[in-house]
Amino acid sequence: MHDRNLSRRTLLSATAAAAGVVVAASPAAARSSRRDRLLRLISRMSLEEKVGQLFVMRVYGHSATAPDQADIDLNLQEMGVRTAAELISTYHVGGIIYFAWAHNTRDPHQIADLSNGIQRAGLAQPTPVPLLISTDQEHGIVARVGKPATLMPGAMALGAGASRVSAQMAGQLAGAELAAMGITQNYAPVADVNVNPANPVIGVRSFGAAPAAVARLVAAQVKGYQGAGIAATAKHFPGHGDTTVDSHTGIPVITHTRAQWDEIDAPPFRAAIAAGIDSIMTAHIQFPALDPSNDPATLSRPILTGILREELGYDGVVVTDALNMQGVRDKYGDHRVPVLALLAGVDQLLNPPDLAVAWNAVLDAVKSGELSAARIDESILRILTLKEKIGLFRDPYVSHRGVDRTVGVPAHLAAADLIAGGTTTLLANPEGLLPLSRLSRPNLLVVGADPASPSGTTGPPTAVLANAFTELGFSATALSTGITPSSAKIEEAVAAASGKDVVVVGTYNVSATSPQRTLVDRLVATGVPVVALAIRNPYDIARLSGVGAALAAYSWTDVELRAAARVIAGRTRPRGRLPVPVQRAEDPSQVLYPIGHGLRY
Repeated sequence: MHDRNLSRRTLLSATAAAAGVVVAASPAAARSSRRDRLLRLISRMSLEEKVGQLFVMRVYGHSATAPDQADIDLNLQEMGVRTAAELISTYHVGGIIYFAWAHNTRDPHQIADLSNGIQRAGLAQPTPVPLLISTDQEHGIVARVGKPATLMPGAMALGAGASRVSAQMAGQLAGAELAAMGITQNYAPVADVNVNPANPVIGVRSFGAAPAAVARLVAAQVKGYQGAGIAATAKHFPGHGDTTVDSHTGIPVITHTRAQWDEIDAPPFRAAIAAGIDSIMTAHIQFPALDPSNDPATLSRPILTGILREELGYDGVVVTDALNMQGVRDKYGDHRVPVLALLAGVDQLLNPPDLAVAWNAVLDAVKSGELSAARIDESILRILTLKEKIGLFRDPYVSHRGVDRTVGVPAHLAAADLIAGGTTTLLANPEGLLPLSRLSRPNLLVVGADPASPSGTTGPPTAVLANAFTELGFSATALSTGITPSSAKIEEAVAAASGKDVVVVGTYNVSATSPQRTLVDRLVATGVPVVALAIRNPYDIARLSGVGAALAAYSWTDVELRAAARVIAGRTRPRGRLPVPVQRAEDPSQVLYPIGHGLRY
């Protein structure tokens, strides 16, 4: 990055000239002239550049110009370009999305360098335009950027904490860290109201099942993220909380009536709009009460223009969920999906499976008149307005110094632990087993599921828990038994429990036939007290019996596991309350633990 300042001066001068940027006499004058300045910039764009601005695309590699050969090969295979810089010069894309699996997020300095390289490529185009760089950093079970960046509690954990101050602080600090690495648009918060315990794709990504409570926390997170200078994204409109189908692999159908949508699904999106949300992401769901054609919401003009734009009055950026997901591909071919999305009212087309097909389809639709030039310019103006709002036309670059001052600093890590401390929920403690005393019950066995880290940088959960207990003065041993423990692994855990004072079991989405139930039953039968800690969905307790205590952590990331250990050990009082109801396994019409349940000591 030794030549960054020279590049910045040169390229920003070009951007300013292209945009016609002038020094305004006052903030009011600047606002009044913004539209005209951006329209002048749009008028200088070729049709190909305009179409490119509508796309947000994945790209493989840790560097914009010099990725590893394996990533070059993948880029050539999937997009016909070698690097991010070539992707931008070829297709003029308006945004790039980062993924850990695409090798974009190795460490904070590398991410900053990649972001700067992407911006240099954007400003080197015939019409220089900076890019929106986005990612899914929801925290909890969805995080693309891992340690040493600060990982905050996820949405349902924040829902259990029920603190707007904590939710806003989490967004503010996390947003500041993203901004320091050059990530300017976060696909968070999730605004779906998770009213279906069987929801396979949302679950703990939601703040909860009570619409008003979800709405309050969505608004708080919007203010937090956007207060840090990045764009937040409420998702997935018109609401993905009541489905048993994952839209990555199929097309969910929401059977709510219009009245139910108004009561359940709409409040968080209304709250996000009232809070000034910069972007809203669509859902690949059918919602017959809102659009009887059964087009996915992403392609539905009645939903996106009729309801979102006209009824709710939203005029910000609308971005699709990823267009390589099956939920949007089932009804129409990949060449029609981007055109139909734009006709429906979308502005940004996220991650199509084949960029050449999608890009050329939009280009041809404009040339043929199916998409008017005015319709395209309308979306480009929204996108450029957002880019200007978050400062990309002033200075799109970041520095290693800024990373070091912001990302994973002790104050942020301490705040994450403090916020997490108010989220762990104590569901059951029938005999007063908790809190554990390191004097009377010092020897612990920690067993259970060790799902892969959401960011690839944390865990494994059993080891994190055992280490946390050891730091709290216990003698703790970890034994990973997995999500589907074998008979041999169950026998190993039973043998390891011999002589222990307590067994802590981390459970992960226990089903009716899960061998995790057998594991818990066998451990309970040893006579050693068992503490069950749900490390994903909080519904596990409904399928377990005989445990001495049960808690919900809502995720298996380190910050939430450390908080649960402090609660179990009595160093922190349990303060979380269920943001969703837990129904009885044998009769789901009956509630075992209602919203708001949470024991204290």
